[in-house]
Amino acid sequence: MPDKLPINLNDLLRQRTVEGERIEYKAGWNPDAILRTFCAFAHDFENLGGGYVVIGQDFGANGRALFPPMGLAGNQLNKIQQESLAARQLSQPAYFHREAEKLPLL
Repeated sequence: MPDKLPINLNDLLRQRTVEGERIEYKAGWNPDAILRTFCAFAHDFENLGGGYVVIGQDFGANGRALFPPMGLAGNQLNKIQQESLAARQLSQPAYFHREAEKLPLL
């Protein structure tokens, strides 16, 4: 399995992509809401191939990404990854993500 997702984050944000069935923008780390999204993408009832959760990116009323991205504080990244991994290991079967590229820290 490749270490990186087969999509460029800037391409994902800059295209005319609207939040929807395969893309979810989250302005910040909100574990409950984000983990519900992980579960929804993992179930993939429509057989779409999962989806993308972009944390640190807000969206407007039209569902499109707002610029500049809000980003995440660099000193919070390890905590977020640890909490995310711990919560996903509770699901059966355990779900492990593939990490997309990271934009420069704020």
